[in-house]
Amino acid sequence: MTHDRKLALVAGVLYLATFVTSMPALALKTPFLDSGAHPLWAAWGSVLEVLLAAACVGTAVVLYPVTRRGSEPLGLAFVASRTIEAALILVGVLAVLSLLSLRNDAVATATASAALTELHTYAFLLGPAVMSATNALLLGTMLYRTRLVPRVIPAVGLVGGPLLLVSSAGVMLGAWTQMTAIGTVAALPVAAWEFALGIWLVAKGFRPEALAALPSPVLSPTAAASGPAVPELDSVVAS
Repeated sequence: MTHDRKLALVAGVLYLATFVTSMPALALKTPFLDSGAHPLWAAWGSVLEVLLAAACVGTAVVLYPVTRRGSEPLGLAFVASRTIEAALILVGVLAVLSLLSLRNDAVATATASAALTELHTYAFLLGPAVMSATNALLLGTMLYRTRLVPRVIPAVGLVGGPLLLVSSAGVMLGAWTQMTAIGTVAALPVAAWEFALGIWLVAKGFRPEALAALPSPVLSPTAAASGPAVPELDSVVAS
């Protein structure tokens, strides 16, 4: 298995891991957020969301040795965007864990639960919605230009990203809520793009002819003279 195929495989597995963690986490924590029911389920949901945040960052970091060859600014922006998304997911986790710690204190719960619930709501909006749309536009643009995967896959993300941003703006302005039919339908194309990308990377990897057309990574003169002090990620994955 080639070095680039290993990168694609790891990235694909991490993309699929975001689905394996995010959907059960949402199902586990929703009863607690809605009515205070099943606190233990919410705790397990928080564990899954910590893993989700790690997988989010992992997708961008593992793909960076390839995305920087297609467009270094877009590759760096994608790493930053995924990191922000992961941070917002963890903010939501902190809100849920804080609510769990207050559940046996009636006075504290009455004064703090509403604020913590709203914090979770907007962290969930800005992370899995706004930043997911941003990720689709950044990585989708690079993949569409370079043809590293079939263009229909990033095209779905490039269509879905603006739809999800518009839907998120509607939520912020109070036109509808994130979990209504409008919000759910608007999120489907971005979810489909991420799932399709994960499946393709696991099953096929990057298209060899498109990969061969990318410029080879070039070290800066200083790095070339001194050599890297720490092995780069792609070398670690390749080994």
